[in-house]
This record gives sequence, C-alpha cells and structure tokens, in this order.
Amino acid sequence: MGFFKSALKAQTGEADPIVTRLVEEDKVPWYKKPNLRLMYLMLFPTCMGIELTSGFDSQLINALQIVPSWIEYFDDPQGAIKGIVAASYSLGAILSLPFVGMVNDRFGRRWSIFGGSVIMIIGALIQGLSVHIGMYIVARIILGFGIPTCIVSASSLIGELSYPKERPVMTSLFNVSYFVGQLLAAGITFGTNSIPNDYAWRIPSWLQMAPSLLQVACVFFIPESPRWLITKDRNEEAYDILATYHAEGDRENELVKAEFAQLQSTIHLELSSAKKSWRDLIATSGMRRRVLISAMLGLFTQWSGNTLISYFLGDILQAIGRTEATFKQKINVSIAAVSLVCGTITSLLVRRFRRRVMYLACTISLLLVYISWTISMKYAIDAQEAGTVNSSAGVAVLFFIFLYSPAYNLGYNALTYTYMVEIWPYAERSRGLAWFQLWGRLANFFTTFVNPIGLQNASWRYFISYVVFLGYEICFVYFFFPETFGRTLEELAFLFEDKALADEAVHAVEKAVAGHVEDAKSETVEIRHKDI
Repeated sequence: MGFFKSALKAQTGEADPIVTRLVEEDKVPWYKKPNLRLMYLMLFPTCMGIELTSGFDSQLINALQIVPSWIEYFDDPQGAIKGIVAASYSLGAILSLPFVGMVNDRFGRRWSIFGGSVIMIIGALIQGLSVHIGMYIVARIILGFGIPTCIVSASSLIGELSYPKERPVMTSLFNVSYFVGQLLAAGITFGTNSIPNDYAWRIPSWLQMAPSLLQVACVFFIPESPRWLITKDRNEEAYDILATYHAEGDRENELVKAEFAQLQSTIHLELSSAKKSWRDLIATSGMRRRVLISAMLGLFTQWSGNTLISYFLGDILQAIGRTEATFKQKINVSIAAVSLVCGTITSLLVRRFRRRVMYLACTISLLLVYISWTISMKYAIDAQEAGTVNSSAGVAVLFFIFLYSPAYNLGYNALTYTYMVEIWPYAERSRGLAWFQLWGRLANFFTTFVNPIGLQNASWRYFISYVVFLGYEICFVYFFFPETFGRTLEELAFLFEDKALADEAVHAVEKAVAGHVEDAKSETVEIRHKDI
C-alpha cells in the first residue's frame, strides 16, 4: 500500500533551494543580457523547431486526406489502410526509441539532433517521391524513426542550457512549436489544394523536411549541454558555458559557482549508483515511480482524444454533414491558429501556477469538453441518419472542437516536457524521456490506427471510450503526480530518494557560496590595506 501514498508525501528528497534563491535575487531580465538573449534566439531554429516536424506531420495527414489529388492517387484509403498511413509515423518512432538513450549519452545533445534531422530529411524526400501507398508508408516510418532522438535531445538541451528563471517557459514553448508546424501544414495544403495534379500533395510532403534542414544548418551554433560535458570530464568547457550565458562572461559570479558545484555534486551522486542502462529505470522505488508517471503521461498526451482532431477532423466533419473540402480546410487552419495562440499563452503562465493545479485543471476541463462533444455528436449524427440536418448540434460540435484546444494546452501541451525534464535526474533523463516517448508513440499508433475503425463501426459511441479514460486521468494525476514547481533541475534530482543525497548536493553548493563570500571579503580587506 506504500506505493499508493499521496503524490506529495512521496516527495522525500527535496533539496534546500539555495540556487533558486540566488536566481530570484537576479532582477535583470533576460532580454538585457546579450549572451543569454543570443542563445535563446538560436534555440528556436535548432531545438524549438523540432516539434514543428511532428505538428506538420499530424496536420499534413489530416489535410492531405481532404486533397482530391491525394485521394485519387492513393485510391481513397479507408479503414485499416487509412489507419496505418497515419500510424506509420509513430511506428517508426517506436522502432528507434531503444537507441535514443545510448546515442544521447555517447554523442551528446547536438550530434543527436543532427543525426535525427538527417534521417527525417531522407524520409521527407522519399515521401514526396512516393509512387504507391506502400512507399508512402515506408517514408513515414523513416520520418518517424528520426524524430524521437531529436525530441529527447532538444527538450533536454533547452532545459539544461536555459537560465533557471526562464527554464519552465522555454521548455514549455518547445511543445508550442508543434502548433506552428500544424498551422504551416494546414496553410500550405490549403494553398496547394487547387493545384490540378500530384504536386498538390507532393509539395507539402517535401516541405516537411524544412525544419530538419534548419536544424542541420544551425545546431552547432549553440553550446553543448554543460551536464553532458561534466559527465565526459570536460569541466572547464562546462564552466565556461555557464559563465558565458548565465553570468554574461563573469567567471567569478556567485550563481555560476553555485550552479557548477551543484551540477558536479549531483551528477557525481547520480552516476555513482547508475549503470547507464535501461535497468536503472526500475532499480529503486523512486525510479519506478518516475517510470509509472512517465508512461501514464505518455498515454495521456495521446489518449485524451486529441488524435481525433489531429488526424481525422475530415471524418468528424463528414459525419455531421459538412462535406465541402474548402470548409474543412478552413476549419483545419483555424484550429491550428487557435491552438498556437492558446499554447503560447499557457506556456507563458507556467511560472505562475503550480504543476499539479495546471494538470488537474487540464484533465477536468477535457472531461467536461468531451462529455459535451459526445452529446452534440449524437444529435448531429442522429439527424444525418434520419435524413435531416440538426444545425444547432453541428455548431455545438464545432464549438467543442475549438474549446478542446485551450483545455488540452493547460497541461498536456504547456507542461509535458517541462515536467519530464524536471522529474528525471540527469543520469537517466535521456532514457526517461525515451520511455515517455515510447508510451506516447504506442498510444498514438494505437489511436490513429483504431480511430477510423471506431468511427466507422461505432459512430458517436466511440467517443465514450475517451470520456471514460479522461475520468481515469483525473484520478491518476491527483494521486500520483508530484509537485515540481519553483526548483532547479538539480534541486529536484532526488525528489523521490533519500533526503541524505539531496543534503549532500546542498552541502557542495553551500561550500561554493561560502567560498565566494570569503573571496569577496579577502578582496575587500586587500583593497582597504592598499588605501591605507
């Protein structure tokens, strides 16, 4: 029964937030720090843009199923074939996940991003050159194979490079670029829809490589993770990066000394008991708790009904009697735009609200939206089957589809990677994020494959399965999700472990801060002597 104790009581290893207090004392905003400002600017094309590819892909498949030339060229795939076309991207991702941790640990964050991006470029080229549905599916598997290592590396790198004060916002904005990709794909396919030949779908398929080309060109203009450098005994390089971007080049800065001491001590403690293998994820009760939370969060991000909108919006609109291709494309673009705005606003609020509050608000809101949406779908479809039109029900369906976005963004978009980076200590972060990705991709593969079958055979009743699962999500979040708000990554490293480990790391920080104070006193005394 001990495993089921409340989420807050399970947090036994919270560290004294010394570094957090030092960060809060810094009142200079990021935009007045030239080095930090430049790094944040470079993180957008190199790391933030990675989720562009995922967003572009989900919207591309959604939009191409409305393009007449795509439907004609691939003989209007239905049922299981339509499902595997959508799910093949996730299948490719699942196949690559066992290698993600190893690649990250060996080659670092930047080379991992570079390698994954090259694979996605190859996939996008083949996708645009496809001559039959089998080739198209294989191309999407290749695209999917490249994305996980990029996502894991980029989300980790953003969290590990960002100044602690802005880290939650930066990692939250990472997922927002998903909606930028959606909006671009929706807009591009809307524009190419009128091309009277195969290029109506080939051009958008090729353009999916654009974010990856940007990452390949720019990724080595950003610094490597200081944490990865410390694990490779490249301490001087790690210290220089912290001094350059967190203290504008001041190597004697108190915060930099404290951060570096905290990184060194925490990583040393983590690595002393880690074998850097997948077995580490189940070695202790704290790790097993992280594994459970990550697996469930992976499921929740894909099993909350979002794939119905992302991949099968055309089928839903068809079911309520809206068959015009232009109308579907306009709704597609509108949803992407609303999602981008909602996602951005929510990401900017993550420093104001606690994680558990945002996740509970998200899950409860989603349940209410889905119940209302299901009821509206029933009346709209019943009218269609009776040979009439229920305009009110149709409008209600559209209203709840749009309302879904702000509800989902409260937690599952804004907080996903922020939360994952926070609950996993550095030594297991790559494997932990890969584990989260595995469950997310498995859930995505399953739902995108099953959704068209469920809609075809169960009609509006299929929505009830999501209503039930959303009820389960609320219970799980309440009982198992820990609070991680307001701490640095190293202060959260031993969240579920023995408090003694956290205290040991704190002691190293205290020594660094005390040493800085002593140095400052010595300099003051020396100056006074010179004055005399």
